[in-house]
Amino acid sequence: MNWGFISTIIILGAIVILYLWAQKAAVSSKEIALLAALSAIAALGRVPFAAIPSVQPTTFVVMLTACVFGPQAGFMVGASAALVSNFFLGQGPWTPWQMIGWGMVGAVTAYLYRLLPGLKPVGLACIGLVWGYLFGWVQNLGFWIAFVYPLNLKSFLAAYASSLIFDSLHAVCNFCFCLFLSAPVIKILQEYKDKIYYRNISSDDGKNP
Repeated sequence: MNWGFISTIIILGAIVILYLWAQKAAVSSKEIALLAALSAIAALGRVPFAAIPSVQPTTFVVMLTACVFGPQAGFMVGASAALVSNFFLGQGPWTPWQMIGWGMVGAVTAYLYRLLPGLKPVGLACIGLVWGYLFGWVQNLGFWIAFVYPLNLKSFLAAYASSLIFDSLHAVCNFCFCLFLSAPVIKILQEYKDKIYYRNISSDDGKNP
């Protein structure tokens, strides 16, 4: 049985369902444009660092977008960033796993941020540290199912052990970005969100004198 093909179909189905869920969020056209720009930033952030595996700001951008705009926006930016960046870096059976991985980063981080109001940069840094490993483990699962034979505990552990250094680099990179840059970036994104919301309210008031 081709477990790689079956797992890819399942992941693609999950991505479609989650995109449909994310599209139910009520957002304005201006917010959609801003989220598209953030998706592009998150995607292009991978390209200059492609020579240094796992060192990139994509996870950081996805996390902070999710903190400000919510889980649906976080998922869409994360999944879109993976898809768009791979047009430069190469599409393949790993793309759906990256989409679901970064989409999960966005959605789950947004819920954690709501559950822990007033989260400090060090708290976000710790969440980013954990995501460095969790994201890598999701990718390892996809690699193990699609490319490793036979599928057994020994090959499973070997696949995960082989990526430990890269996952650690990703985790440390996330930690540093969040610790030193999360506060100013969240402030900037929140100001943009407030301006968009204020203009939408003003427009509605103008239509309803």
